[in-house]
Amino acid sequence: MEWVEAATLKRFSPEKAQKIGLFRTERSMVDLYCLLPGQAQKPHIHETSDKIYYVIEGTARFRIGLQERDLSAGSAVLAPALAEHGVENSGTNPLVLFVVLAPPLPMEKGH
Repeated sequence: MEWVEAATLKRFSPEKAQKIGLFRTERSMVDLYCLLPGQAQKPHIHETSDKIYYVIEGTARFRIGLQERDLSAGSAVLAPALAEHGVENSGTNPLVLFVVLAPPLPMEKGH
């Protein structure tokens, strides 16, 4: 059994948002995203993967396609394949997101 104490892995950097890998299989990838106020994940598209964001702490402004919405702790949102999506910490406190991507992206060189 693989397990992690996810709460102990969260970290923040004033330079950029942090992405912490929790699990990766042939069928899915699970990360924590940690963003300080004002930090953002630039809008982008995954051609063949769906992404699910779950807000653990803080408030996030999500953009999925042409829609934008602020969501707080306990909320989840789906960014289906081919939908441009991004997220910004729109609150005044740190933001922690639980993020699932399925299927996962190909491994990057060096990882």
